[in-house]
Amino acid sequence: MRRATEVLLAGTWQGEADDTVVLDHDRRHRRRIRLTTSGGASVLLDLPRAHRLREGDALLCEDGARICVRSASEPLFEISAPDPAALVRIAWHLGNRHLPTQLCGDRLRIREDHVIAEMVRGLGGSVTAISAPIDPEAGAYAGGHHHHHHHDDDRHDDEQATVPIVLAGDHDRGA
Repeated sequence: MRRATEVLLAGTWQGEADDTVVLDHDRRHRRRIRLTTSGGASVLLDLPRAHRLREGDALLCEDGARICVRSASEPLFEISAPDPAALVRIAWHLGNRHLPTQLCGDRLRIREDHVIAEMVRGLGGSVTAISAPIDPEAGAYAGGHHHHHHHDDDRHDDEQATVPIVLAGDHDRGA
């Protein structure tokens, strides 16, 4: 079995990859895991510390082989709002719940969650079910710093710490 011990960031390597691995969001943040490539080969990802793999990164194997990382499509909700202020308010609520969220200009993407979809609709947003890869924001603490903070629920996602956005005037309304 090949052993991948280094990550080459997308845009920093050239040429053809020797193989490809297609991973969903959860499997793209790892230190050590056995992967199966598109070509059927087994590869042990064995990094010194957990790394957030992104579309186009390459896993460098000890034998020099490069395995290109591709992001798998997943069931997602794409969120839109009638105006930028409403979208920011929705983003704040998603961040307050520590949900991995991808910012797509005038839209947001989250994993399918029907309870959250109802909350978004209640805030004036629109929700559309799609299938696409998700690459959520890493958050302010993703650069190797550790962020520990707990709520009464168990929704905290350590790999995607988020920082809430405070809207002017929201603190007065209890938002």
